[in-house]
Amino acid sequence: MPIYTYHCDSCGITFDQRQSFSDEPMKVCPECLEETLHKVYQPVGIVFKGKGFYATDHRSASGTSTISEKKSSQSKSETSASTETKSSTAKADTKEK
Repeated sequence: MPIYTYHCDSCGITFDQRQSFSDEPMKVCPECLEETLHKVYQPVGIVFKGKGFYATDHRSASGTSTISEKKSSQSKSETSASTETKSSTAKADTKEK
């Protein structure tokens, strides 16, 4: 059974009441006996965890990265290293001629 929060506009009291889904909402304040009682709706936090969500939904902890991120950074560094080797070899060949 859920717990609902009620607030009275007349006396300002706020309290929690355990009720079934099928129960009618309370309308009369138990403190001042006025019909100024209403439910207070509060936002519910949702956290998306796991793979398959966008990076803006759930990010990994700082300092850690996923396996695919590690592979892509390794391939980028290997590509730049091979490019530097090729350019230095080409410069050496030009100087010898």
